[in-house]
Amino acid sequence: MSKKTILLVEDNPDDEMLTRMALQENNLLNEIVVAHDGVEALDYLFGRGRHAGRDLNDKPQVVLLDLKLPKLDGLDVLRAIRADDRTKFLPVVILTSSNEEQDLLAGYSFGANSYVRKPVDFQQFTDAVKQLGLYWLLLNEPPPGR
Repeated sequence: MSKKTILLVEDNPDDEMLTRMALQENNLLNEIVVAHDGVEALDYLFGRGRHAGRDLNDKPQVVLLDLKLPKLDGLDVLRAIRADDRTKFLPVVILTSSNEEQDLLAGYSFGANSYVRKPVDFQQFTDAVKQLGLYWLLLNEPPPGR
């Protein structure tokens, strides 16, 4: 099995830093690939643009996906992931500050595996990321052959 990489799709540098710190604080030292917009996330997943030639068999263990992104929003990224046979089973966790019920419903209807609201408090945020990391990186059993 390939290394357990996390694809973090996050345009806010502060939230990126907090997520990295929370993972490190909890000794989840997996490689973190950051995409700062939706197009960059899909380029990474499908080996396009600056990620051309990347080994596409080396899929991330989990995608942590923000919704409010430049160029292509998180729901469009999720739709594209689910529409492609190479990534349709990839675990996608929406990690967002959105409190909109329509975002929650849309996220699940487009195939999100989980929807987590970013807590404002750092300790709660750290705890939430720890739980996400432990579950998706250590406990979750991915589909065979992915």
